[in-house]
Amino acid sequence: MDPQATTAVEFREFHKIPRYSREVLVSEKIDGTNASVFIGEDGTFLTGCRTRWITPDKDNHSFSRWAHEHMEELKTLGPGHHFGEWWGNGIQRGYGLKNGDKRFSLFNLTRWCLHGQEPQPINSSDPRNVRMQDVLPPCVGLVPLLWRGLFDDLDAKALLQDLAVGGSRAVPGYMNPEGIVVFHTAAGICFKKTVKQDDVPKSKAST
Repeated sequence: MDPQATTAVEFREFHKIPRYSREVLVSEKIDGTNASVFIGEDGTFLTGCRTRWITPDKDNHSFSRWAHEHMEELKTLGPGHHFGEWWGNGIQRGYGLKNGDKRFSLFNLTRWCLHGQEPQPINSSDPRNVRMQDVLPPCVGLVPLLWRGLFDDLDAKALLQDLAVGGSRAVPGYMNPEGIVVFHTAAGICFKKTVKQDDVPKSKAST
């Protein structure tokens, strides 16, 4: 091999493979629109949808306007990107909510607990590193947690069946929930599975 070739071609390291038998968190997949808040170290406040930044003048289902109205509360989330679902009256399924009732539910079930709840320890591979959950401001919710445990023990079909029979956990009594999201903590990735038409792209599926 030409020694010069080793410097001419950029070396690509193979990524570490996460362990299969690690904790997963299964949440209800809420049918709304993706929304995010960015808070900078300098206090910068930005709002986004899935593909772009949005503003109260160039909005997505009024999320940016709502976020700016609650900016001081939302800034207590701290610096970083905070991703969630903006859902409710007039957005996708609507969940039976009326009179403009829309809600922002974050995805990060590990870090946060709801306002008024007792923070729980966050699981860590190092027992010496004990960290507690942060508490959300009153204006922010969480996607409902349906199950947590080892990936080996996950029964997605049973969870979907339970959701279909029992209805949405986000709005009790709403009987047309969309599905579940499985978050593998070690891999840091999510998988989704819907109650109906799981083999059909969302753009072609009927609600």
